[in-house]
Amino acid sequence: MKTSPNSEIPYRTLGRTGERVSVIGLGGFHLSKPNNENEAIQIIRAAIDNGINFMDNSWDYVEGKSEVRMGKALRDGYRNKVFLMTKIDGHDSKTATKQLDESLKRLQTEVIDLLQIHEVIRMTDPEIIFSPGGTMEALVEAKKAGKIRYIGFTGHKSPDIHLKMLQTARDNGFKFDTLQMPLNLLDAHFNSFEKKVLPVALKEGIGVLGMKPIASGALLQTKTVTAVECLHYVMSLPVSVVITGCESLPILQQALEAARSYLPLTEESCSVLLTKTEKIAIDGKYEQYKTETMYDGTLHNPQWLG
Repeated sequence: MKTSPNSEIPYRTLGRTGERVSVIGLGGFHLSKPNNENEAIQIIRAAIDNGINFMDNSWDYVEGKSEVRMGKALRDGYRNKVFLMTKIDGHDSKTATKQLDESLKRLQTEVIDLLQIHEVIRMTDPEIIFSPGGTMEALVEAKKAGKIRYIGFTGHKSPDIHLKMLQTARDNGFKFDTLQMPLNLLDAHFNSFEKKVLPVALKEGIGVLGMKPIASGALLQTKTVTAVECLHYVMSLPVSVVITGCESLPILQQALEAARSYLPLTEESCSVLLTKTEKIAIDGKYEQYKTETMYDGTLHNPQWLG
């Protein structure tokens, strides 16, 4: 994989992998939103042309539409400019392998740089994933076969589930390369991934991918902080990438400007932002991905698990 970190966008090292990735990652789900496929392709290529090299996606995003669009955008030499990540849901080896092969086809690539197990959101998930015939068997084999380069996992429900996933990996002699979790000005106050999981991941050299920096838009609804303040807060954490959705060129431009203007927030600046969001965050009302089921794709589509 070739990357071009010579841009105004800050680059960071992805945990112990040594890979250099842009501090902003382009969220895959939002790429299904433009009605015109060409607009989505334009957004992806504009992001890459402006220095964003981390591409996020998932097998289950809108029946594969996001992966298909990204695959088309990565033609004409663009594939070699990015670090490509996607996710699968399958909890058994056969289903996981099938989903991975479909993702490779949609993304029009022979190798995915980072494959993550999507939506680890139940306390029972880790044991199933690591059980004989489970997801991990398929991913380890896929890595040996050269289909994927690194392995990680994601989840949005509870930091305790992330911690259990990490412990289960240790118990099985496995080390994840990355993990993905919600990090934002609300999470810092309520059932916090930042406080519980981030220190553990850093200690183990795992590359941290922060998602939902604006809490799926909820932080803007509160009218307490701006989008740029939200992005700068998460960038100021010891994360490798902040993944944000950009369903239009103006929103992409906002993310690019946030990255270009970024300077690490001082302790005082962070304190001011956290004080602004403390009262609204305390009961999890605006983090429905933690407290409700509407964001739980595999709950509503159990067939994705296999």
